[in-house]
Amino acid sequence: MNESDNEKPAVDPEVIEHLQEVVSQLRESVSKLDDVAMDVLRSAYSRREGRPAIDKTITQARRAIEKAIHLIDIESHS
Repeated sequence: MNESDNEKPAVDPEVIEHLQEVVSQLRESVSKLDDVAMDVLRSAYSRREGRPAIDKTITQARRAIEKAIHLIDIESHS
């Protein structure tokens, strides 16, 4: 096994730019889900209810998006 076997293949700069745009959009989605989750919790609190089931679903979606960000964020892997 030589050194070139350990090197990562070069990624086209245009692809990197496109992926970073996607990462940015995903981060915006995470922020929006945070806002929705807070609205859901505030609403439940004002009605003196427990944690709504939809909050768990929103949290799961948020985590899935964060995992996707981690996988495709080229700059964080450099």
